[in-house]
Amino acid sequence: MPLEVKPRFVVLYGSQKGQAQSIAEGIAEEAEEHGLVADLCCLNQNDKYNLEKEDAPVVFVVSTTGDGEPPDNTLQFVKHIKKRSLSPDHYKHLLYALLALGDTNYANFCNCGKTIERCLRELGAKQFYPTGYADDGVGLELVIDPWLKGLWNSIKDTLSKMASDRTVQLKEDSAKEIPESSLPDVQLNHLSIADKQISPKTQACSEGVPQVSLAASLTSSLPPLSESSLNVPVLPPPYLDVTLQEADAVEQAVEHLSKETYNEVPISKAVQLSKGDSVKTALLLELDISAFRSMTYHPGDSFDVFCPNMAIEVDHLLHRLGLQDQKNHHVQICLKQNTKKKGAQVPPHIPESVSLLFLFTWCLEIRSVPKKAFLRALVEHTSDSAQRRRLQELCSKQGAADYNLYVRDPSLSVSELLAAFPSCSPPLSLLIELLPKLQPRPYSAASSLLRHPEKLHFVFNVVEFPACSGRPAGSRGLCTGWLFDLVKPGLVFPEKAGLALPKIHVRLRPNCSFRPPSDPSLPFIMIGPGTGVAPFIGFLQQREEERKENPEAKFGETWLFFGCRYRDKDYLFREELENFVSSGTLSHLKVCFSREDRKDEEEPSSAAQPRYVQHNLLLCCQQVTDILLRRDGYIYVCGDAKNMAKDVNETLVEMIKTELQVDQLEAMKTLAGLREKKRYLQDIWA
Repeated sequence: MPLEVKPRFVVLYGSQKGQAQSIAEGIAEEAEEHGLVADLCCLNQNDKYNLEKEDAPVVFVVSTTGDGEPPDNTLQFVKHIKKRSLSPDHYKHLLYALLALGDTNYANFCNCGKTIERCLRELGAKQFYPTGYADDGVGLELVIDPWLKGLWNSIKDTLSKMASDRTVQLKEDSAKEIPESSLPDVQLNHLSIADKQISPKTQACSEGVPQVSLAASLTSSLPPLSESSLNVPVLPPPYLDVTLQEADAVEQAVEHLSKETYNEVPISKAVQLSKGDSVKTALLLELDISAFRSMTYHPGDSFDVFCPNMAIEVDHLLHRLGLQDQKNHHVQICLKQNTKKKGAQVPPHIPESVSLLFLFTWCLEIRSVPKKAFLRALVEHTSDSAQRRRLQELCSKQGAADYNLYVRDPSLSVSELLAAFPSCSPPLSLLIELLPKLQPRPYSAASSLLRHPEKLHFVFNVVEFPACSGRPAGSRGLCTGWLFDLVKPGLVFPEKAGLALPKIHVRLRPNCSFRPPSDPSLPFIMIGPGTGVAPFIGFLQQREEERKENPEAKFGETWLFFGCRYRDKDYLFREELENFVSSGTLSHLKVCFSREDRKDEEEPSSAAQPRYVQHNLLLCCQQVTDILLRRDGYIYVCGDAKNMAKDVNETLVEMIKTELQVDQLEAMKTLAGLREKKRYLQDIWA
């Protein structure tokens, strides 16, 4: 009897931090339950797939990183499909579906997915299932769950149609366009920025959960959730065998963690910029890069700082897992035999021959917020029935609001979650399988090499996480807290002979476009409240030195819009900025103080007393729009993505509407045109 061949499709993913990869792996694993087989590949594995000859449906799952950039493992694929030499029918045989991951806190929402989709269509590919745009700003699952639910019937219908066509048509016609009538009727939850106004608490209230209750918490729920039947995710298949072996010596070189080279650079100076009882603690660090010729940077460039997990948190996690006495043992990792996980591999970010202590300190993001698949896996290792039920609720479709409210929004870590569920005892292998790679943290250069040869400055606020359900005491951000502890004994470093300077691992980030105009005669506008002013200090230092070197040259006017809470507490770089104005380097400095001399916090801002940078922008509407629309000028925005950058963007749209006397859509198109021309640039973070 001939062996039945299951219908086949292809899953391709592009992922920066593992989220898109995890979703793609889930699709590939679930395929078997639907009587299908999925070929799973990363988009950079060119030797494992060939879209030029692919005759099966293809499902793309891609994330977006940085300022709308493709993930590192997707760059070459995007570069390939954007080639002008490819003909319009290059992919006419290809049928695809696409799930794009993004965050509406950033301007270029799902830009990588949109770019791939546009290129595929321009090359003749045909869509067999509507694209999903998942928003991490409100919860990816709001789009992902219904998208995945509808995907399977669509794949089956498409495969069935293709099989039917093959029986009656020639092989070269097998990938012809699927009629619109055969496309599945799928209603996707396409999220807009307006959707973000619905908070997890509001969602919980709309589902019948009381807004305030002493009983509701991370570890306990209320009706109707506590009485509901639950739809929980598929249990992730285990795929690693992990053993610990005693060892006399373990190689612990941090450089082995990454193929990219990190430089171990000394911190030569640390200064606290904020004063008194400022709400936020702002620090400036100076790095001595004299020994690293590869660390040549330009104003506006950014770089990565690779920091370890906090020793006390690693120690707590080891104790919680019952592995404290084995912390110096070798970690031996191999694949399980006959694992059902598609594309299973030993995590490449874990070097061979490292200790358990090193693994948790330098390899795994133990601060990461546990995904729902992680919670689902923890259920299997929880003995208390009430705690098992609560973990099931938190990972279920019905418990989405609680998951957001108690896990996602407060950025609860794995250690904090395990502390809240004491009967949960996961094996070490589970954490290695599901914890993502420890990621470096990016920072903007706040200096110019022309002003500070062989030095690199950067500025940051020490991030503070408040106490919440699941976190009895507040905590500091991983990298900013580590840097603060590193330099705290030496603020400002005393000039003492033999002082041992602390060192940190850094590397420059590639592909930076956030730089001053190449033509110095063009005007540009900088918007950077708080520590968002950092790259513009480098811009202005560079401009001042260039003016000294070329006094006869023509330089365009410069504008800086800066804002902070209080003039005397957190007006960063005040003296330097005022000196730039005095020297003529900075043509216009517009500053506002959001908490100063305001008796009524609800009082709307007035023209005489602007509160935020966008209010000052409005006051300068004619000059700003003239620079952008008539003088080929540039505008740069740096700082908070969630509020400031969005408010500035909306203000610019209103200014263009007023100046050009056009409607909202035309104004948005005009602003988008500036972005496409790289004359509206952002360096923002959530």
